Amino acid sequence: MKKLQLILVSLLFIFHSCYSQEKEVQKTKIDEFSSATGEIIKYTDYEAETLSISYGVVKTKIRKFSISDNTKFFFQISKKGKYSTKKASIAYEDLLEVNKAINVLKASIISDEASNPSYLENKFVSDDGFQVGYYVSGGKASWYISLEKYGSDNSIFIKDLDNLESVLNDAIEKIKVLKKQP
Repeated sequence: MKKLQLILVSLLFIFHSCYSQEKEVQKTKIDEFSSATGEIIKYTDYEAETLSISYGVVKTKIRKFSISDNTKFFFQISKKGKYSTKKASIAYEDLLEVNKAINVLKASIISDEASNPSYLENKFVSDDGFQVGYYVSGGKASWYISLEKYGSDNSIFIKDLDNLESVLNDAIEKIKVLKKQP
């Protein structure tokens, strides 16, 4: 009987320790770069084009971070919600990948719509969890962006894909110009 109790207590301890371990929250590129300690961190914002969405517009900007001799650029999209503001910060190198991914997605949208699925989703996810893609429902595709990896009310539905591409291309060009400045 004592052996059985000892085994049960041991199993409970093992299960408890396995499930009680906290998951390590993965830092985004902007978090990693901007959380330097013992350094002076300077950031500068530059306005960018607004992005048209199904119900209005969302603001975008370019944020330049400088820490000592190291400078990084991030494209930011902000959506004001009922209780908070959701924001995506996309590193410049990821912004280039997002732009390429949109072109790949555009190439497959016609065949995805023609397949007439009950539901289909085709998307690109960056290292930091930013998502851009489309879903097909009722034979029609709708583009969306998911600003944050976790939480609710973090999706925006794109009104016009040409506008999204214009906003991204404008941001890429502005960052190229800013990179050349001292």
